[in-house]
Parts: sequence; C-alpha cells; structure tokens
Amino acid sequence: MEPFLYSHQNRDRIIWMSQNTNTLSTTPAIQEALNEAVRRREYALYPYKNGLFGLPEALKEDVGAPHYDVLMANGGIEALYVITRALLRRGDEVVASDPSFLPIHHQVSLCNAKTIEMPIYSDPWKMTPERVNEAITKKTKMILLIDPINPLGTAYTGDEVRAISEIAQDNDLYLLDDITYRDFSDDHHVTSDYYPEKSILVYSFSKNCGMAGLRIGAALAEPELMKSFVKYNVNPLSVNILAQRAALAALQTKDQWISGIVHICRRNQATIKEAVERIPGVFLPVYPSYTNMFIIDIGNTGADPEKVQEKLLLEHGIFLRAGNYVSKRFGDRFVRTSFSLPEEECQKFARAFPQVMAELSG
Repeated sequence: MEPFLYSHQNRDRIIWMSQNTNTLSTTPAIQEALNEAVRRREYALYPYKNGLFGLPEALKEDVGAPHYDVLMANGGIEALYVITRALLRRGDEVVASDPSFLPIHHQVSLCNAKTIEMPIYSDPWKMTPERVNEAITKKTKMILLIDPINPLGTAYTGDEVRAISEIAQDNDLYLLDDITYRDFSDDHHVTSDYYPEKSILVYSFSKNCGMAGLRIGAALAEPELMKSFVKYNVNPLSVNILAQRAALAALQTKDQWISGIVHICRRNQATIKEAVERIPGVFLPVYPSYTNMFIIDIGNTGADPEKVQEKLLLEHGIFLRAGNYVSKRFGDRFVRTSFSLPEEECQKFARAFPQVMAELSG
C-alpha cells in the first residue's frame, strides 16, 4: 500500500496530518482573489517575470527585509533548489541537522555537495551556536537553519539566531534561513537582521496561508546575491498567476486571521498532548511546538512507526508520517503529525492514536 496514492484516492474521507498542510479557514479574500482572476481570464497570459505587482513588496514587508530582492517560485522547495544549485559546488559542505527536512539535504547532494548532519534528537532539540561553530571546516560553504524546526517544532531565540549569523559572517558562509513556520512562533527572528549580505530567506505560503496545492513560495536575498540565482531559475516566465493573486490577498489580510490559526493549533497541540500522556512509554520531545507540527516519540513501546502510520491510515482514515521521512538516525523512534486542521479532526486522532498504540506496542 502506497500511502499517498491511497490517501489521494480516498481524499474526501482522509484526515490529513502528514504534510503540515493547513486546512483551517484563513480568509475569504483568497477565494475571492482566485475567482476574480479566473473571471478576468488572467491565466491566458504569462505573468510578469518578477512577480505580480505588489506581491514582492508585500513579501519583503512581511519578513522585514525591505532591501532584499524577491524570486518567486513554485513553492518554497523550488526556491531551495534554485539556491542550492546556484551556490554549492562539488565537495562543498553544508552544516545541517538530523532530524531535518531531508528533501533539502537531497538537493544539496544533487550539487555533489554534502550535508554535515548534526544530531539534535536530545535536549535542547536544536542546533546550538557552539556546535555549529565546531562543525565548520575548510569545506563548509553554507549553514542550513530551519527556524522553527521541521519536524521537532523547536524555535531559536533571538540571541541564538544572532550568534549563528555571526558565525556565518565570521567564516564568510552562506546562511540559508528556511522560515516556513515563522508565523507559528511567538518571537521569530530572521538572519537578515544580523547578516544581510549572505543570508537567504525561503518563504512558503503552504503552511500559514493554507495554499499548499497552489504551489507558491519565494526566495529573498540581497540584490547582488540574487543575481547568482538567475542562471538556475527554472521559471523565467514567473509562476502561476492564480497562486500569486491568492498569495497577495493572503498577505494583505494576514493580520486579520493568522492569530486565529495559531490559536487553534495550540488548542490542538493540547488535545494531542492529553492523548499522548495516557500511553505508556510515549512522549512529546518538544511542547509546545512553534510550528504547525511536532513529533511523538514511540521508541520505548516497540511499535514500528511505519506500522503505526499504516494502521491509522487504513483503519481510521488518519494520515500521519513515520519518522524516517525527516531523520536518518532517529526516524525509527517517532511519528510526525501536524495539527493545523479542524479541532474535531484532531479529536478523532486523539481517540484513535492510543488505541493503535495499544494494539502495536510490544
């Protein structure tokens, strides 16, 4: 059974907790913008290559980087591909972590470069400036900072972001700052505040704005650095105009709805935590999470994360993710679940998960 095939074929009855998508209601402005763009048949022409007028400016204002240039992309993952291909060469090293969002590590390998994966599956559940500094060698070209962290949900403090930025600056390194989950954090800081010259911000509309299916994201960097991305930009004709219209509407109304999304996510976290605490040997390494997902450690139960994923999906219609998707070393210890979904769906998971664990625990 291929879980994604099964889940898409049965989409209408699946509770989707596997990809950190956001199925909560955000703002009707997104739907209205899409409808109006379709009515006007804007899809009949290629969009302006630098992005819909007003969208790059709204992005820069949202992240607080007014002097950066913006590269629109078909999702944050495409922006990451352009960045890694432009900046990395054979033999280069990238300081990263494990657990992490491993598709980025794969992109590094496509450049014949290597990720130096720092194990962070222990307190404080994130990279520390001291360990980042120790990991740097003559081959290091880049530091990958995912803040807050997928899959753990840990956030970096302002002091930590500053310190890691200074380490990158002292060693003349690129600092790739994946800020996909910044809106779920209480106090987020961007590396561009401390090291603007070689910080690159990667932005996604999939999680905060609930627009994963529209596939739109961006990279932001200093104008001179941005010039190096042009050669590797696979979209010289820009990205889907409907997605851009929706993205602009989301940013223009964001202060009206984002706090409500975060509030429901925190309530859903608490619901899952109550369920987890009823299961012997199971715990949450990071709580609260400052993303829209966290991991549930089941390593002391004898249950196989892939079997847990399969049983929840086939018998309960709930799709979460086994840990091997985001960790090479520790993936057999945990499952990852997102919680940016309606509360009644989260409550169904909270009822089903203890039952599944009781059936599969050794």
